[in-house]
Amino acid sequence: MLRRAAILVAIALTVPGCVSKLAYGRVKSAFFEAGLSEANSACMAERLTDKLSIMQLRKLQALRGEKRSLADYVAAVRRVGDPEVLAVTATAAAVCTTGIGR
Repeated sequence: MLRRAAILVAIALTVPGCVSKLAYGRVKSAFFEAGLSEANSACMAERLTDKLSIMQLRKLQALRGEKRSLADYVAAVRRVGDPEVLAVTATAAAVCTTGIGR
């Protein structure tokens, strides 16, 4: 039974759509738990999971510390040291906070 579950997870992770859906849910939850609104969490998750790789998303997952706003989050992303991650995050934050991305 456990082996079957491991095989199903492995298959799901090889199908890009499944990985994207899993990543979207985790990213959205992380933003919501960090205090962003439901709408901003969904907007940010959609944009980040569409434009960043799983490895880049993991870099963001490693960020720690209190972030009270999207601006605080973007400032923290600078420490990741990945220009693409910073550009995508900053753009998503701007689009999502203005409501253009909804």
